[in-house]
Amino acid sequence: MTKFLLAISATALFVASGGCTRGTPPEQAFWKWFERNEPALFDFDLEKSQDGILDELAFEIHKVDSNLTFEFGPKEDGRREFTISADGIRKAFPKVEKLYAAAPSLPRWHFVKFRQRRKPSDLSYGGVTVRAEAVSVLTEPDGQKLDITVFIPGYSEASKDTYDAIAFLFLDQALGEYDVEMHLGEVSIKAISQAPPKAYSFAALPKVFDASIARR
Repeated sequence: MTKFLLAISATALFVASGGCTRGTPPEQAFWKWFERNEPALFDFDLEKSQDGILDELAFEIHKVDSNLTFEFGPKEDGRREFTISADGIRKAFPKVEKLYAAAPSLPRWHFVKFRQRRKPSDLSYGGVTVRAEAVSVLTEPDGQKLDITVFIPGYSEASKDTYDAIAFLFLDQALGEYDVEMHLGEVSIKAISQAPPKAYSFAALPKVFDASIARR
């Protein structure tokens, strides 16, 4: 079955609350809420417009940290994946770790911390669509990290913010959220016309990245 991920951004509905039950750590309060609503979460289907449960879930996870977000995987073999993400915000990484560590053992769920690597796929953002196979990258060592330049078709300074977002979405796909934030240095975005002959595809990036980091 082709895997898809449903991402709920940190801009999802959030209303300031009075906090969790007195004396209960927010991580434990979140998982208690999750267990109470487990049937609805497991059967959630975006195509059936069940927005209410997602709003509630965003509300509850933001009690732990307002930067946290989440992703659902599809049902596969009677189980479903739930990813806890910091939405690429490094200062929220410890909260991801803490919430993940407090997760209960639920037979129908596989809990994951941070968005994981997956094969880069075409992206649409801000009215712009970019094919993954049309994007090239180039890395350069920078101490213990790697600087990277992403070359994107159609890039222009006038639409810089849109293309910057697309570049980071591609990087999250190829390398995963943790490695992007912890092991990349400077990230530059340029037009594909500026790509040198030695630039390579996003498909090749994970192997190059892992080999480079191993040598650091």
